Order: sequence, then C-alpha cells, then structure tokens
Amino acid sequence: MTTVHGYAATKNGIKLEPFEYELGEINGQDVDIAVEHCGICHSDLSMLENAWGITTYPIVPGHEVVGTVAAVGEEVTHIKVGDRVGLGWHSGYCMACSECLGGHHNLCTKASPTIVGRHGGFADLVRAKGVSVIKLPKDLDFPSAGPLLCGGITVFNPLIQFNISPTASVAVIGIGGLGHIALQFFRAWGCRVTAFTSSPSKIEEALNLGAHDTLNSRDPEALTASAGRFDLIVSTVNVKLDWNAYLQTLKPRGRLHLVGVVTEPLDLSVGPMLFSQLSVSSSPVGSPETITQMLEFAALHQIKPITEHFPMSKVNEAMEHLHNGKARYRIVLDRE
Repeated sequence: MTTVHGYAATKNGIKLEPFEYELGEINGQDVDIAVEHCGICHSDLSMLENAWGITTYPIVPGHEVVGTVAAVGEEVTHIKVGDRVGLGWHSGYCMACSECLGGHHNLCTKASPTIVGRHGGFADLVRAKGVSVIKLPKDLDFPSAGPLLCGGITVFNPLIQFNISPTASVAVIGIGGLGHIALQFFRAWGCRVTAFTSSPSKIEEALNLGAHDTLNSRDPEALTASAGRFDLIVSTVNVKLDWNAYLQTLKPRGRLHLVGVVTEPLDLSVGPMLFSQLSVSSSPVGSPETITQMLEFAALHQIKPITEHFPMSKVNEAMEHLHNGKARYRIVLDRE
C-alpha cells in the first residue's frame, strides 16, 4: 500500500484541506508520478464546485501534472523510474474502441478523466495508466509545462485535426489562459495571426506573444471591414458572443472553432454559412500522440505559458486568485 498526501474538498463550497488516501499495489499498466508541479485549470474550479454535476467528494483536483516517475508496472516500456513526465486531462483509455484503435484516444467514451471519480495532482503522488503518461522533452521549461498538458493541447489540437496550413490566416478570440498560448503556437506554426481583443491593455501583450495585429472585437465597423479575412477563428472564451459577426470575417470554407465551453446555445444564421460553406466546430484535448507532438513543438520553439507560482500548501490562496479572475495567465502549484 502507498499513502498519498494531497489536498481535497470533502463537499461543495468548502476549502481544500490536507487529505490522505491509500493506493493499492501498482498493476502492470500503471505509472506512479511523484508530483513536482501541477497547473490549476478552470476545470479544477468547475469540478470543485460541481458545476458539471459529475463531481464525487472527496475530490483531489489537478490534471496538469509534471513530475518524476516513481514506479512503473511491468507492462510499461516507454518510460522508466526517474524520467520526467507529464499527465493531462485523461489518465486512461479503454484501448479497444474504434477511437482508441484509430489514434483518437481523446474521443474514447470510456476514457478516465484524471479528476473525475479519482484523485488528481494536488498531491505528492498521482497514479495513471502508462498510455496517458508522456515523457517530457529535455528542452522543455518544466516548471511552466503543466498548463501545456491541458490548455496547450486544447489550442494545439485544431492545427492537427484540420490540417491547418502554415500560411493560413488565423484569429484568436480571448487573450487569457488559453488564448495567450494559442497566439504562440499559431505564430510558430507559420500562420498570419490576429488577436481579437476589446482590452486596450492587452494589445501590446498580444503582439509580444505572437499576434501580427489585433482587432477590436467590440467595434462593428472593424469586424465589417475584415469580411472574408480569416481561414480559422479559434474562440477560447466561455461567454456568448455575436457569433454571426465573427462568421462574416471568415473566408469561404473558413471555420469558427470553439475550445471555450460556452453553455448557452449558439445563435447562427445558416444562410451566410451555406453560401460560403463555413463550418462551426469544437474539440477537446488531444490524443497521447498529439500531446507528444505538441510538447516537442513547444520545446523546439521555446513556447511556454505565462505562469504564476504558489507553493502547494497555499492551494486555497491560488484557487481564490483564479476564482477572482486575477490569474495572469496560468497558475502552477509547486511541491515544497
């Protein structure tokens, strides 16, 4: 038996408290990770608050894990004890369905999310299936790498899924936790990158992160003047917008792709979409292969999230910082 020391909420609405639980013997396909850093994602907050109605308490959040392999099962061959690895939203897959066999593990309907019905990385140890554990490139910035394993792969995945050309004209809505990483990826991919932002304070930062230019998303004239400009627009926000205004800025066969979880129905005018053959789509995190590719790309181009760091013992202060919208742009907990 292995005793894990972490931080858990025992019910909705209370702070995280020190928590211990026992892991049984490691099985052949498992990997135990000694946690060094763990990013905080808005999904952790949603799970703590049972915003999606799927939380079981007690819950140890944390699904952006960077650490060192502490133990491996006998069937795990791609990593060994001592390797530095990462773990994201999924901790296992069925490995038998058509999606898994086709390389689309992230679409497996029986996948095991790291913090749904199991305990995550706000702890000194986390266990996952080996297929979900990714060896990190040596040139990656390890302390800031955690958010790449969720936020990073979320915005990188569309580049692979839709075979985006390195000469495409791409725009990003929302320069925050996801958007600031998207700008870096799209610029390094070779795209012409535009940042939609209504915040004057973010214009210079967007340009520094990789945008070639910016557009004021609250200026109807600016949107009208940009008609037919973009091959792809990636929305990272979770609020309702005038989606038809953005659709008009797409080229024929262009795509509006949503990676932010908008809870309200989309109000779309089908006519303009039909005549220009426009698409509206969405996607989750990527497969292990795409995560590996993303991490290698990030290491090659020295792409890293902008992070704020808290010791893990200050987890409640860190969660409050996120809850109040003060994170710039991602928060990482560090083991002391």
